[in-house]
Amino acid sequence: MEWAKNQYNKQYDAWVPWLEDIYLRYFTRDNKASYTTRENLNKTKITGVQPVSTLQDDLHNLVANQVGQDGLGAPAGSLASREGINRVERNGKDDKGAYVPNLEGAGGAGQAVAGAGNAVVGGVVEGARRPVARSGEYDFGVGQ
Repeated sequence: MEWAKNQYNKQYDAWVPWLEDIYLRYFTRDNKASYTTRENLNKTKITGVQPVSTLQDDLHNLVANQVGQDGLGAPAGSLASREGINRVERNGKDDKGAYVPNLEGAGGAGQAVAGAGNAVVGGVVEGARRPVARSGEYDFGVGQ
């Protein structure tokens, strides 16, 4: 049962952010950065006066559309969506399950550095998931 749960979580982490990106790309002309920007700005409405609310909505859309697919900041929005928001959803891993990007064409040394980086970051993440020790007990990971 534990294996099935782990496999489900692994597939979920790999596919759901991708599906969200596809949906936003084809149905909304947004990316995750512009969608998140728009949603957070919409929470900051100041008044209930209709002309002011309309002006705020237009301003929020203008700002969010700049990091959307067709905006001036589209490259930055795409990078923030892919390397920022998606990695947060995947607990720091990219779409291939690595913490540090694999350096294509960098040869053996570059891949060794990437592999070492993944091992270090993976160890830190796994260490952070350990349960908190009761008072007076310390878990330094020795002998494990």
